[in-house]
Amino acid sequence: MTIQISIYVLGLLIVLALLFDFMNGFHDAANAIATVVSTGVLKPQTAVAMAATFNFVAIFVFHQLTVAATVGKGTIDPAVIDQYVIFGALMGAIFWNLFTWYYGIPSSSSHALIGGLVGAAVAKSGTGALVAAGLWKTVAFIVIAPVLGFVFGSIMMLLVSWIFVRSTPRKVDKWFRRLQLVSAAAYSLGHGGNDAQKTIGIIWMLLIAAGYSNAADQMPPMWVIISCYTAISFGTLFGGWRIVKTMGQKITKLKPVGGFCAETGGAITLFVSTALGIPVSTTHTITGAIVGVGSSQKMSAVRWGVAGNIVWAWIFTIPASAFVAAVAWWIGHHIM
Repeated sequence: MTIQISIYVLGLLIVLALLFDFMNGFHDAANAIATVVSTGVLKPQTAVAMAATFNFVAIFVFHQLTVAATVGKGTIDPAVIDQYVIFGALMGAIFWNLFTWYYGIPSSSSHALIGGLVGAAVAKSGTGALVAAGLWKTVAFIVIAPVLGFVFGSIMMLLVSWIFVRSTPRKVDKWFRRLQLVSAAAYSLGHGGNDAQKTIGIIWMLLIAAGYSNAADQMPPMWVIISCYTAISFGTLFGGWRIVKTMGQKITKLKPVGGFCAETGGAITLFVSTALGIPVSTTHTITGAIVGVGSSQKMSAVRWGVAGNIVWAWIFTIPASAFVAAVAWWIGHHIM
């Protein structure tokens, strides 16, 4: 069913979606650069420029838009999509991003968007509008993604410790200051590949609902893909500095070797998740990897209180953004 929507409202919603995408990069910049900045390998300005570049380069690596398809068609019933649902979903996600950024809480932009979609869809049509399979897969990875990050980060740290057991700390530091550039680039690549596709999925479902794109199409219009990758890259370039300190130093103290292992473990998780079409949280992933690196050395190296506070933010993300989205859906009916 094609919805009736003016070109002006359609344009406004696309701009709002790209604003969310920009904020996604702005909010999640800390995930990609916190470790490489906190270990002193790169200066902040250089780190964000590199992260932004590789966010965009991901457009040439992740050709199959599996995550965009999951968000666009596998989260809520496409039949309920209209301008009010999209408006509510985006407002719920943007609100939660601003709230957690202000308080320096590493939360998930991805799950804020999923929560927004759920809240707006339920406000319109009840729980019958939800696609259970896609949602359960996304919700499951709230736990699975950080666990995978933890496991891969721990394994990388143990492997590196075994391989370089006879090397001096100075030699190890020298090597991993260089290798951390590679791991940070890989993580930024995975970040761009997974996160930009979420906004692509939102715009794609809106265009299909409005009759500007065909539901049978395997790919959204190219201008949508380029716009979303550009928006998230610029967001990363401006950076979410409030969160860098929490991610890079408050959870555990990192050296270049630890930063390399955390970023590599996180990057592996993101590449696997994107290939499977699962919208995961880059925040959850890198946090799990950092905790894994810290705990592989000794459990007391991790500040579990800080990690626990972050987990509580994860738990509240979907319900909070869903509630705001439902309210925004109601407001949208009166202003649009």
